[in-house]
Formats: sequence, structure tokens, C-alpha cells
Amino acid sequence: MTAGTKHQIGAWVEIPGPDARVVIRDDLPIPSPSAEEVLIKLDCTGVCHSDLYSITGKTPMQLNIAGHEGIGHIMNGKSQWLYEYCNDCEICSKDVTYCPNQKNPGRNVSGTFQQYICSKVKPLTFIPDGISSELAAPLLCAGITIYSAILKLRLKPGEWLLLPGAGGGLGHLGVQIAHALGFKVIAVDTGESKRKLCLELGATRFLDFKVDNVAKTVKELTNGYGVHGAICLAGNKAGYAQAIAQLRNTGVLVCVGLAMEELPISPFMMIVRGISVFGSSVGTEQEMKDLLEMASEGKIKAIVDVFDFQELDEVLEKLRINGISGRAVVKLPI
Repeated sequence: MTAGTKHQIGAWVEIPGPDARVVIRDDLPIPSPSAEEVLIKLDCTGVCHSDLYSITGKTPMQLNIAGHEGIGHIMNGKSQWLYEYCNDCEICSKDVTYCPNQKNPGRNVSGTFQQYICSKVKPLTFIPDGISSELAAPLLCAGITIYSAILKLRLKPGEWLLLPGAGGGLGHLGVQIAHALGFKVIAVDTGESKRKLCLELGATRFLDFKVDNVAKTVKELTNGYGVHGAICLAGNKAGYAQAIAQLRNTGVLVCVGLAMEELPISPFMMIVRGISVFGSSVGTEQEMKDLLEMASEGKIKAIVDVFDFQELDEVLEKLRINGISGRAVVKLPI
């Protein structure tokens, strides 16, 4: 930003909801930080399915700029901003990620699909040297979400984890994290490219749901018991039904995929089989630091497709039809 510059480039969402349009504008005001905030110049931002949910009204946005996986610079340091919590309510004393007063970029505060944002310093996480902005951005939502979900399973090394959607944006990170933690991963997806990817990343076994008998093979691999834990990444009822069906008695399901249908499990099944079900959304500051340390050590690496900012609308359409492998990142104008 040069002296006297007052405007920036950003993606303005006209009429957020089912008929929303995303328009690239160069006349948006550069925000002015308060005494408690810093101004951040964004290098790039990840583009997530949850951004689509905000833009189209499934998880309504209150302002007009979406995005929440931004990487930028303040005072020569790299940082990320995912959410800001009050740290003062009863919920925060248990888990800040569910604070009812939190500020979420792209929902109730202006998001990262723009060149500049303001934030208080506390909710920022500084990115270690050696991790590029493009590779760090997907860790801020996809990475921390799947990492926290895996931890909620409380599995022991050598136990079985089922990952439907293992070849996708969250899934391919989940395979790497679970492998690094010593779990046996059954990766479920479809297609030769995803089979090859999942096995290269450390999956114990890959099952193509269009070709293989998933239920039969899972039983064979687990001595007839089923998996110890499953994380459903698919945002539909069928994905959840498959994950639940492969659990052993006392198994644990963690819900991550944003399905709007009712969960296909009855209290009766949970009672007689001892099945536990948890929801998981992003993660804690400490989990984010631990994840970045794993990335610094080379244990995980996001597979990214990098696009120019002007291609954002095209990227959103590709996400809508599941046309992107790995994670999408757009570079902000210099």
C-alpha cells in the first residue's frame, strides 16, 4: 500500500443468498485499524466449501465479503486469522471454538477475499518460516478441522480409522495426519488418481466405493468388528450412513461434513452398541500450533491448486461441482 492509497481490490458479494453474485471491485475502502487492531496485507487466501455456504445463504453472511483462510503480513511477520472469541463467556471456559459471541471472517465480519483486513493481535497465529503462504492457507481451515476431528476420536496407535472422502481437500490432509499419529487408515473415495494419492500419503487400504464392497472389506480388515473411529467428511446423508455402518461396537463417529439432513442413527443404536457421536468445527489455538509444527517437520503437506484472484468466481463454481482436487488457493493482488 502506497501513501495516500484509500481503496483496495476485493470480491463483493451482491445479495448474499441463493441468487448471490460475486463481483471483483477495485473501489473498496481499505479498513482502518482501531487502537487494539493491526492492519494485515493478505498474500493469499484459501477457498473453502463453507465459503459457498456463506455466499449462498446456507450459513448466512451478515456483510458482503466472504473468505476465512487468509495469510498475510503485519510488521514483517506472517499471520493467519480464523476466528476471534470473547474469552469471557461460560462456553469459552470449556471450548473457545464454540463461543456464541465469536467473530468469523466471511460471516459476521468482513472476510479474506480482499487485499487488507484488520484484526486484534490475540486471534492471530504466526506461521513458521519454511511454510509458504500458499501451503499454509489450507491448514487454517481444512487442516485444523480434520486435525481436531482426529484428536476427538481418542484413538490409540494401531487402531482403525475410516475416512470417507479421503482423496478430497480435508481427506488428503487427514490421511497424512492419521498416518503420522500411527493409526491404520481405510481411505474411501473413487477413481484411480485418488487411490494412488491416498496410498502414497500413508493409507493402509484404499476402497473405491463405486467398485469395492466397502462393508465386506472393512469387516475383513478389522477381524469382523468394524473400525474404531470414523470421520464423515461428506456433506450428505449417504456419507454419514456409510460411516456409521462401518463402526464397531463402542466406535466413535465425528461429524465434519456439513450435511443438512438428519443423522441416520437412532438413540437405540447408540445405546445398544455404545456408539458415540461428536460434532467438530475447526480447532483450538494449541491444536493449530501443533499442526503447523507437523507441517514444519514435513509430516503433512497440502496439495493445492493456485489461482489468480480474478478467477475467484470460476474457483467457486469448480468447488460447487467438486471440480477441484486438494485445496484451492487464490493469490491476492500485490
